[in-house]
Amino acid sequence: MKKILSLLLAACMIFSLAACSGGDKKASAIDEIKAKGQLTVGTSADYPPYEFHTEIDGKDTIVGFDIAIAQAIADDLGVKLNIVDMSFDNLLMSLSNGEFDMVIAGITSNEERKKAVDFSDPYLVSKSLILVKNENADKYKTLDDLKGAKGGAQTGTITYDRCVLYCGEESTVGLAKVQDLIMELQAGKLDLLFLDYMTVLTYAAVKDDLSAVDVNIPSENEGYQIAVQKGNDELNTYINGVLAKLAEENAIEGYIVEAQQLAGMDE
Repeated sequence: MKKILSLLLAACMIFSLAACSGGDKKASAIDEIKAKGQLTVGTSADYPPYEFHTEIDGKDTIVGFDIAIAQAIADDLGVKLNIVDMSFDNLLMSLSNGEFDMVIAGITSNEERKKAVDFSDPYLVSKSLILVKNENADKYKTLDDLKGAKGGAQTGTITYDRCVLYCGEESTVGLAKVQDLIMELQAGKLDLLFLDYMTVLTYAAVKDDLSAVDVNIPSENEGYQIAVQKGNDELNTYINGVLAKLAEENAIEGYIVEAQQLAGMDE
């Protein structure tokens, strides 16, 4: 009788442990996003036409083709899109701390960034131009012409590193907001800015006193990518699937055109 009771108790304990194990099973990254009902995305909305603020129906709204891509991912998941806007140089740290599900902000990967976060497949090729005042458009024709010029770039970006490389560290000014760099350039406090090519084209289109110049800056990265927390392979794979679908449908080109229109590039 004691033997039977012992076997029954052992069986109950095994069942209880199994039940606890099942109850404590960690939900997948995708399940957690769906349970919350929203995809939280970090960005730095000062980089038209990628992501920027504009007024729609009297309301300040974050738009851009990066935001359209994020919306497509949220729609595919069947959840709402929640955008968090912050300084670019804090985005990846905040992602690592779990403040976002992903980051999309005209960002490119490098070896240092790959140590902290994981990256999706590229969704757009990266290229850099410089932005100058109209009267200096013919002054800079090659990379050698940039040496010693007072250049500006957004802190924490690949373009900042390029500015240091070609203008020199002592000649480089880094600021957190692109709009502040634009004002410094227009005021004559900077000779040129290093920015992504579509951002340069945007400002050259909407600012009568500024011009885009191509000095053949080499590109050493894979292109623009979405960042996720280190080891979040499930979400990364899901994102890559959506990006592949968007590429197949040529949807990203449409997002770019819409963003350029909102940013005033077609005026």
